[in-house]
Amino acid sequence: MKIGAVMFFTADSMHPAALGRALEERGFESLWVPEHTHIPSALGSAYPATGGLQQAYYEIMDPFLALNTAATATTTLKVGTGIALVIQRDPILTAKMVSSIDQLSAGRFLFGVGNGWNQIEVENHGTVFKTRHKLARERIEAMKAIWGNEEPEYHGEFVNFDKMKQWPKPWQKPHPPIIVGGGFPHAARRAVRYGNGWIPRDDWVERDGVGVLDQFREMAKAAGRDPAELPISLFRVPENIDRLRLYVSLGIDRVVFSLPAAKETEILPILDRWSALKRQLNG
Repeated sequence: MKIGAVMFFTADSMHPAALGRALEERGFESLWVPEHTHIPSALGSAYPATGGLQQAYYEIMDPFLALNTAATATTTLKVGTGIALVIQRDPILTAKMVSSIDQLSAGRFLFGVGNGWNQIEVENHGTVFKTRHKLARERIEAMKAIWGNEEPEYHGEFVNFDKMKQWPKPWQKPHPPIIVGGGFPHAARRAVRYGNGWIPRDDWVERDGVGVLDQFREMAKAAGRDPAELPISLFRVPENIDRLRLYVSLGIDRVVFSLPAAKETEILPILDRWSALKRQLNG
């Protein structure tokens, strides 16, 4: 089971390059960065996870820039958006961003995507909240067309362009893994429809029961997908060896633990504790 970390990088937190090197030195697989362009002062929607909305949500740096900085300072560490809000991003620009970081990192990019929970934030970008899921699907389909074709075109309800040319194409073929974030069953269905993996959160799995993992795999089979091609990456995993051993037994492909938006003095001891857990897990 792979182990990664997710962090909200801010101007006052540990630098992405330094954290990337620290993770790679300790043998961790990946670094993930969430995305919020801003947080409206009138929140608009209830925060869907435990722990409450933190200041780092509106201080966070652009995920692609932070991840590219970490990738430049490392050689094996994978870097991923955890998750990118594609409903707030132009698909043609985002396709180029994904291809560029995948090329610059020599194929180490993981494209975690999601559809957002904060209605006002989403609508500030001109997106209609009620139709955001279809918009996300069309944007991802359009990006796949751009990555996979010399003269891509796409014609949907929300995304529409005629034949064009765009390079670079991604290092990974046909494109970096698209790992869909969100709860069961809706995000799980989206992962089966157009993804290469699913990102539920530890608190959602606990709420719904570990049986949702089997349901997800059955959902994949019913849609003609091989569950092995849809690995599960579980986010916000607690620092608990018994919990990690449970996830190994359940066939979880990757766990990702959360780091605070803090300096090295607070972050490095957390990494060392997780290193010890990783050694225990590997026997």
